[in-house]
Amino acid sequence: MKRLIIFLTMLYIGTASSYAKSYEPVPENVILPQKYTQEYIDKISPEYSKVSNEQIFHVALDMLKDTSGEFSRKAILGNNLTQYPVKIEFKDLSEIDPAYSTFDAIGWKKRGKLYIFINPKHQYAPPGALAALLSHEALHQDEYNSLSEETYAWTMEAVVWSEILKKYPESNNLESPLVTRENILKQLLDKGNYTNKYIKKTVYANNGYKNLPLTSPGFDAK
Repeated sequence: MKRLIIFLTMLYIGTASSYAKSYEPVPENVILPQKYTQEYIDKISPEYSKVSNEQIFHVALDMLKDTSGEFSRKAILGNNLTQYPVKIEFKDLSEIDPAYSTFDAIGWKKRGKLYIFINPKHQYAPPGALAALLSHEALHQDEYNSLSEETYAWTMEAVVWSEILKKYPESNNLESPLVTRENILKQLLDKGNYTNKYIKKTVYANNGYKNLPLTSPGFDAK
């Protein structure tokens, strides 16, 4: 009987440990808003564990709460056309296609599931800037894309970044190339008096989008 109890105890411990989740912590040199202590991050991580094991993305997604990017946050968690959580990771985009090597991020669909791949040059970006970028990429939920869809996504990104800066001003780390991108989009949004006027012009002039149609499912030219 004693041996049986010991075995069951060992089995219980082994089973419990199999459920333990190992997360990749936020890099030490990334500046976080004060509320994001390690204790707080560990508390929110289970909600985002199916999306990524990297806690910098957990923080970024949490920062989308109470912003215009809440739709994107829910989409990433599974409220999207596939009904599966979107997988997020840093990835050398040239491995997918050399033409993507300079892209900041891409949305990808494979075997019925969605992925967001982010250029590794942004792995030390403020999570607030990553949040804005994710709000954009989460809008791409199928195999189709268009100038209208990109215009909408870029505008969403600019709006979310503007809101993030108001809530978390420490996100504006000017040494980050991703912050540079976000500030350019914000300038275009401000210049257009909070419309997509100048963002649309920038999208239409982007050489990477030269082969895109004008519209795609769910996005028209209006």
